[in-house]
Amino acid sequence: MKIEIKYESSWRNSFLDGSNNAPLPKTGRKFIGSMTSLRKSENYIPREVGHDTVMGILNRLIGDQRKLYQSRQQVSYYFKNIEPLVTFDDQPSYINQEMTYIRNISGSEDQNSYTGMIRVDDPVFCSDYSEQLWGVLKLNIEELCDFILDKKNITAKIALNPLVIIARLEELFKLKPVINEDRVNEAFNYLNAKFSKFNGLNSKDEILPVSLYCSALYLQLERLSNNFDVSSAKTKAGGLSGISNNGFTKKDFMNRYTSGEKKKIWGNPYIRKERIKGVGEVTSLMKKAGGTLNINIAVDRELAKDFCEKINNAGVSSFYLGKKGLAYVSDIRV
Repeated sequence: MKIEIKYESSWRNSFLDGSNNAPLPKTGRKFIGSMTSLRKSENYIPREVGHDTVMGILNRLIGDQRKLYQSRQQVSYYFKNIEPLVTFDDQPSYINQEMTYIRNISGSEDQNSYTGMIRVDDPVFCSDYSEQLWGVLKLNIEELCDFILDKKNITAKIALNPLVIIARLEELFKLKPVINEDRVNEAFNYLNAKFSKFNGLNSKDEILPVSLYCSALYLQLERLSNNFDVSSAKTKAGGLSGISNNGFTKKDFMNRYTSGEKKKIWGNPYIRKERIKGVGEVTSLMKKAGGTLNINIAVDRELAKDFCEKINNAGVSSFYLGKKGLAYVSDIRV
């Protein structure tokens, strides 16, 4: 028996973790198609037509809309003895990469946005220690090393406004790594001995300036605590909101200094960008295919007629092949 299926725009990527062959977790399968998740290569998951795909189609054609693993668990599973006799040949006539906007019904937090009114009057910006604390961010690298190693007073000034401060942190994040030597190396070693969570190096053992500045903020906070009450600057966990020893997160920083909640995003383009040595930047989008799927079932004529009758009785006109797209039976031969 041969079943010919034509399909268009069949999605060839998965944006959920877990497996179709297992019961759904109580909280559902995790969405891994966000821009943040796709930075990890393991979350860009290609899918091809496999045996389970074909068996899912055959069950769908006879009107069974359960998950494949649920159908297989039934004593009366129609294809129990037929599955080993099923073979297939997928013949895509085209495979394209298209920009697709993925809807995330669970909602993710936007890494770089915030909601509500900005609280410029928060104590961390209005206290007697504020200028000396945030002034650390206005130092250049040489001045920062002098501050760390020689305990020099901070005279540099920065506008005490959360938007100005986060903008300065973003500038520092874009600074190129510096060679780990001389005065910068001494400052790095000082902070490394001072803070167990401090890392501050990239894969080439170069120093990341933003890590020096962020840890210097914590160093200044500790020094200022000898003369000021700096409790208003700290979170319940004892740190600076949205700032760690190695960097910062804009959404967490702004969350404390705005009246609204973290901004939710309900979807994003499905796109992964990566740099490959010798190739350059490679962009991967949603893969879509169209073509013909030929399914062969090596059963006797009577069983083939029974299966054909069940397909006709179910009257399934179109269905998904894998994820999304449009598929339909174009020919059945017994």
